[in-house]
Amino acid sequence: MRFLKSISSSPLFKSIPSFSSSSNQLSFFRSSSSNLKSSSLSSMGVVAVSGGDEQGSIARRFWIKFKKETVFSLYTPFVVSLASGNLELDTFRHYIAQDVHFLKAFAQAYELAEDCADDDDDKLSIRDMRKSVIDELKMHASFAQEWGFDPAKDTSANSATVKYTEFLLATASGKVEEGKGVGKIATPFEKTKVAAYALGAMTPCMRLYAFLGKELMGLLDPAEDSHLYKKWIVNYASESFEASALQTEDLLDKLSVSLTGEELEVIEKLYHRAMKLEINFFSAQPITQRIVVPLSRAFDPTGYHLSIFSDFDLTCTVVDSSAILAEIAILTAPKTDQNDPEKSLVRMSSADLRNTWGLLSTQYTEEYEQCIESILPSEKAGEFNYEGLCKALEQLSDFEKRANSRVVESGVLKGINREDIRRAGERLKLQDGCTGFFQKIIKNEELNADVHILSYCWCGDLIRSAFSSGELNVSLDIHANEFAYEASISTGEIVKKVESPLDKVKVFKEIREKQNDKANHLSVYIGDSMGDLLCLLEADVGIVVGSSESLRRLGSQFGVSFVPLFSGLVKKQKEFGGSESSNWKGLSGTLYTVSSWAEIHAFVLGPP
Repeated sequence: MRFLKSISSSPLFKSIPSFSSSSNQLSFFRSSSSNLKSSSLSSMGVVAVSGGDEQGSIARRFWIKFKKETVFSLYTPFVVSLASGNLELDTFRHYIAQDVHFLKAFAQAYELAEDCADDDDDKLSIRDMRKSVIDELKMHASFAQEWGFDPAKDTSANSATVKYTEFLLATASGKVEEGKGVGKIATPFEKTKVAAYALGAMTPCMRLYAFLGKELMGLLDPAEDSHLYKKWIVNYASESFEASALQTEDLLDKLSVSLTGEELEVIEKLYHRAMKLEINFFSAQPITQRIVVPLSRAFDPTGYHLSIFSDFDLTCTVVDSSAILAEIAILTAPKTDQNDPEKSLVRMSSADLRNTWGLLSTQYTEEYEQCIESILPSEKAGEFNYEGLCKALEQLSDFEKRANSRVVESGVLKGINREDIRRAGERLKLQDGCTGFFQKIIKNEELNADVHILSYCWCGDLIRSAFSSGELNVSLDIHANEFAYEASISTGEIVKKVESPLDKVKVFKEIREKQNDKANHLSVYIGDSMGDLLCLLEADVGIVVGSSESLRRLGSQFGVSFVPLFSGLVKKQKEFGGSESSNWKGLSGTLYTVSSWAEIHAFVLGPP
């Protein structure tokens, strides 16, 4: 019922129009997707919201658009092990040898781009960029000399490196697969276009390495001199490398100014392909040591069973499902003069419903805040106090159940058509990457895994409809409350199954107990709110999506630590020995935070 804290003050709630509906079906849900975008419900996450600033830096826009790919590069076994400092030296030597092949192609591509540029300043900039690549090759040579190997002789280019270098050189030569080739290069403009395409394929590499350098630098202990790869990290985190990345981006922006929309689309595709090739490049580095990522491959799948648990509202969805149900109720409610007292399910008018939801919202908000303040201890615990947290959440559980009872007694959920719920669920906007993650797990026949959705949602039908794409609705185990129906019309009653934090953790434990016969079992719980806190802590790996202030505030007071997932993985990798047993254990008092489902996907499954 978290939506009740804000629905009464929402502009959307206040602007809901009155609808006349004798068929109990929303014309809204029968509209095309283009009409949906202009509907009053579009901002509730029922449809995808397009947008984004189309002006400004091309390079910056593409970097933001394809930021997900940076996550998959960051979470590769190679980068995580390198960040931890315990990457095997043979693997790093192999990487240096591969990168030498790549950098030589990079330098050659800059030469080709310089030849195509028609502006003296642009030629000078490209020449400077090529010089930076030569300096980078010298740095690699110093690594090779320090560790006694010759990268040019010791290792031939692997398939991932070859694909990347061939792509770069073909693009810089005007052979562009992502769109129409430039054809015969007969005019200065055609040559400039080739230079722009070349920069489009090279810029993401520069920005990605600058990003990785800064991310890894942030995890280095300044006082630690024993980190084997500190020199590599410091180089890519340096101001000079950042300046080189910016110079490349600035030139890409300049060369793109005169291009058509179609030609800019070609550059976007080149940029995206280069990002994917970078992921493949890092993923192709041979790792023989024990690793913590991806989790699904860190242990023998035949000997381990992986259970994924996830909350639904605001973990998987963009908005709380209760708000969607409230909107359906109001939009399909009759006007006062259309109500038929002879019907078995007499509904409130839309105006009365709107007012009632407002009153429920106000009461919920006030009592929720009072409840949170009452369960917060006056002093922060010196160590993780799970028993104290459970006791505190008993009060929150009682509050949530009372709030649900008020909703049922008010009659606001009465008279909703099951078909309207299904259609709303099918159009419910989910968090980017959520569905793809679940589909990847379900379809992976080599992975011994199952997926459970644990939710406070009043209506399990809405959840099943939301996951109807890819037939996830029949593949996921959904544990939620249900509406009671008479002839597909809701009676206003809720079949209560999961109403509170204690209910959730009870269901979680029951599922785990059924899996106790499996010798090695690993559980991951993904959630976003205080209602998930106990499950997050009970799971072997608890992952917090988003930045709920109340969750962190309450958890911290009871000694719970919140650690960014990537830095937590680097620390785990440092601790990871040769043992086959898992070093992930529940009730450790540590939860891992992420900002996107891409991080979860990268951690559990690796690149898509």
